[in-house]
Amino acid sequence: MSDILVVKLGGTTIADQRQVLDDVARVSRRRPVVLVHGGGKRITEWLDRLGVETRFEGGLRVTDQASLEVAAAVLRGVVNSELVSGLRDLGVDAVGLSGVDGGMLVAERVEGMGLVARVVDLRRDLLDSLLVGGQVPVVAPLARDEHGIVCNVNADDATAGIAVGLGARQTVFMTDVDGIRGEDGERIASITTAEAERLIEAGVIAGGMIPKVRAALAAVSTDAAEAIIADGSADEALTRAIADPSFGTHVRRAAGVAGVA
Repeated sequence: MSDILVVKLGGTTIADQRQVLDDVARVSRRRPVVLVHGGGKRITEWLDRLGVETRFEGGLRVTDQASLEVAAAVLRGVVNSELVSGLRDLGVDAVGLSGVDGGMLVAERVEGMGLVARVVDLRRDLLDSLLVGGQVPVVAPLARDEHGIVCNVNADDATAGIAVGLGARQTVFMTDVDGIRGEDGERIASITTAEAERLIEAGVIAGGMIPKVRAALAAVSTDAAEAIIADGSADEALTRAIADPSFGTHVRRAAGVAGVA
């Protein structure tokens, strides 16, 4: 198990991400980091401006050709460039790319969702070369499907695929909630993959949290790995997520002590 850390950020404005980027910069000086980002809210804003309908199923965006063109422009063109620029301002040698570059994300189409694909494998040589060089890859969630067609990919799914492919020790999903909630509505500090699956089946974990939690479960590919779902707006959120077992929800295959940085 490598010491690689994979971090997923949302796609809000660079001003909203400044605190998290400061944290990413600090952590990246101690260990290899891969940053994956979303952009759902900003994609929806642009679709609304253009009069294109937005529709979700199971927490995933149904994507037609018009939606894909907007998603690709926002994800790779706007959000990715902003994050790379913001990190470089902090002295981080960040490199922007998408899952299409180098055929990095190997994906297959999700039935009934239009131009949406799920990650099934990772060609890691491109990421390895960047990490060996001390650079921080910033990845937009786009990929070619099995027919070579560029598709939208859920950012949480892309994060999990990269984490598994790299054998990452920790995967952090920075989001707008402070973790997984149990039947009593209280945040769960530590949960096993089996327990999380039970909460999904029981309907306790629902809506947009389902793909996020399923991605966290997928990222925990070995007993040595852990995934953390944490509130990205908190002070020093990333540092606390990887080092403090009481911050966010830590997901592991079996019960045990959460890993530390």
